[in-house]
Amino acid sequence: MVSRPQPATVTDDVPERPPTGGLVQALDVPRNAAIGAAVGLALAVVAYLFRVLELFGPFAGTREYPILGPEGWFLLLAFVLASATALLVATVLTLVSAYRLSKTL
Repeated sequence: MVSRPQPATVTDDVPERPPTGGLVQALDVPRNAAIGAAVGLALAVVAYLFRVLELFGPFAGTREYPILGPEGWFLLLAFVLASATALLVATVLTLVSAYRLSKTL
């Protein structure tokens, strides 16, 4: 005799989920994000100062910037550089942490 599968009961209870804070702490994500932000900000500040203050001397072919002026555009580019660098550094550090953690397990 073949038994019939029982219909699943529907409830409004939300199933418990495992905590994810342990993984974030094990991979040192907050530390990696802070290091990434510091490196990104430092790189952006150095790049902005070299370009705007012309530390290597004046740049050839200076153009007119009708909307923001050269400092405004370079400030926006510095923000993009800082964000991208921070994300890249934090990702690489987190991957290194994950690799080291996998070697210990």
